[in-house]
Amino acid sequence: MVDSKDNGRLLYAGRYLQLVERDDWELVSRRHRVAVLVAWTPADEILLVEQFRIPVASRTIELPAGLVGDQPGSEQEALLDAAGRELEEETGWRAGRLERLMDCPSSAGLTDEIAMFVRASELERVGQGGGDATEDIVVHAVPRREIDDWLAARYEQGFAIDPKIFAALYWSRTGQAGD
Repeated sequence: MVDSKDNGRLLYAGRYLQLVERDDWELVSRRHRVAVLVAWTPADEILLVEQFRIPVASRTIELPAGLVGDQPGSEQEALLDAAGRELEEETGWRAGRLERLMDCPSSAGLTDEIAMFVRASELERVGQGGGDATEDIVVHAVPRREIDDWLAARYEQGFAIDPKIFAALYWSRTGQAGD
């Protein structure tokens, strides 16, 4: 999101991203915030999603996540409301409780995007998930005791593993994001 204090020079504006030059640095500016969910089911499984990502030309394994206020008429959507909506849309699980964990830059040398990590708890299965009509998402509920081996196996199979998963696992192992 281009900061109003120093917007820099706009080089290109797309639907979701802007290319900006600021202080002789080219950066990608995100037009919307992103919410990233750390969600453990009542059976002690972390919810992950698998989908093809065009920028890396690969299927990826990621935490459920999505843009805030990106739908027409939802420009003022609250961050936690968007997090809950994305969790349900992508995974089919609804959170009884959502708590903001931390805001982190997603790639500080490339973009001004700040990922808002949200702990989702008191989960209830309400659907199949899989994303909206434009997405092809596979939902994985991976038991806590198997997650390290499961991720290693997916990496060996050629999946791109999003490093935000490892932050979530760290927070979970230190008691900051586990249920």
